[in-house]
Amino acid sequence: MITLNYRDARPIYEQVRDGLRRLIISGAIADGEKLPSVRALATQLAINPNTIQKAYGELERQGVIYSLAGRGNFISPDIARLADTHREELLAAIVGDIRAAAEYGVPRAAVSETVEKAMKHYGGDADDSD
Repeated sequence: MITLNYRDARPIYEQVRDGLRRLIISGAIADGEKLPSVRALATQLAINPNTIQKAYGELERQGVIYSLAGRGNFISPDIARLADTHREELLAAIVGDIRAAAEYGVPRAAVSETVEKAMKHYGGDADDSD
């Protein structure tokens, strides 16, 4: 489900793009599955179809979806690889933030506590030791 926040500083098309990407990467929409038409999603979200088209265009440029003329937009078969790459980028960003925290003298216990709280709050399995 895509939710729009009109108080968010990000443009609506970015919220749609990010919402779709989140659904796709999480597996809520399977690879190869057809996305709703531009018109149908615009109607569902009560926004201009051009906004949906712009979001779909960005997702296609990123390799998350592909389009077939006259048939619609579909989830890329490479989505598992893209999801892995995205996760690696997120983890690298976390490492960078931890490095910055260490450089500013933030105690290790405070960093650990913050990570644990965030994982619990956002539904992540903080006890996963993969």
